[in-house]
Amino acid sequence: MTTDPNRVLRRLPIVVGGLGAILLLINRLLTTELTQSQSRGDVLGVILSAVLILTGLIWQQVQPRSPQTVELIGEEGFILASDLPEAVKTELAWASHLLLTNTVTRSLVVFSQGKVLLRRGILATKSEVTLGPILKRVLETQKAIYLVALKVYPGQIEFDYLPENTQGVICQPIGNQGVLILAANAPRSYTKQDEKWIAGIADKLAVSLGN
Repeated sequence: MTTDPNRVLRRLPIVVGGLGAILLLINRLLTTELTQSQSRGDVLGVILSAVLILTGLIWQQVQPRSPQTVELIGEEGFILASDLPEAVKTELAWASHLLLTNTVTRSLVVFSQGKVLLRRGILATKSEVTLGPILKRVLETQKAIYLVALKVYPGQIEFDYLPENTQGVICQPIGNQGVLILAANAPRSYTKQDEKWIAGIADKLAVSLGN
């Protein structure tokens, strides 16, 4: 699992500000005779320490943190339905390769007309896809569903054909008969641009499968 590379940088102002405030307090306690210049210096030091601490707290909130990734549990694989036309196999292989190499997707399934056409990436033991409430909703509404952190959704149990520690899932409709199911190894890791690109690939697959 990876950690946030900016964690130390974001905490640095808080540490420096807190250390400065402690040193000012110690200096004041050890000073027997307080001069006007020292008082002005102490006030300035307190202000600077407060600004540093406030800056650190703001950085904690506004600077984006890299999502933590995991190693998905399963075996690497690439399985295509054997009875597909060669042109469709080529299209599915091309689309899945693009998704696996250009997004955070680590496992994907193409399900159409009640049949699994493709499984690629890190594969779970179970290969059959059972239509649960989430996939049914995708097919009925023709709208994608993005589960940004799969483990917090009760509906995660229907995705038992994906690696058990899948972090995020996108269910993208392929026409009105199929669904492209993408599994990521980090929560909240797909961007809006990724979602648009995935939708475009699904639309292209819909044309190929329809033909």
